[in-house]
Amino acid sequence: MTVKLNSYISFQDNAREAIEFYKSVFGGEVYMDTFGSMQDSGMPVDEGDKEKIMHAYLKGENGVEVMAADTPKGIEFQTGSRVSLTLNGDDEPLLRSYWEKLAAGGKVTVPLEKAPWGDTFGMLTDKFGVEWMIDIGPVQ
Repeated sequence: MTVKLNSYISFQDNAREAIEFYKSVFGGEVYMDTFGSMQDSGMPVDEGDKEKIMHAYLKGENGVEVMAADTPKGIEFQTGSRVSLTLNGDDEPLLRSYWEKLAAGGKVTVPLEKAPWGDTFGMLTDKFGVEWMIDIGPVQ
């Protein structure tokens, strides 16, 4: 069983450019999905968001990993909250216990439930204002 803590950076329409820049800095491989690529899974997507990056992952050299996404329409881009901490892993009981503890006194923004890409996913802001994403599924 595995759990990892990652940074997740939100961008306003330039996540692709940013992740390619980070690749030039840290080396490695980039994996990306657009919002449009999720339409087949039943996820509703605004026409203007189809080419935006829903999820980008840089598995850099020397253990450096960066995740990024564009902010879709309907969600306000906030410069001060551009970075979220992301817990990823396949240890569901452990990650659910982290979710419950982090949510206590905080605010759930996306409930922890099955996501269109197959993992269990949720987002919350803890009682100190720190944004968290939890993704339960295979770890890359």
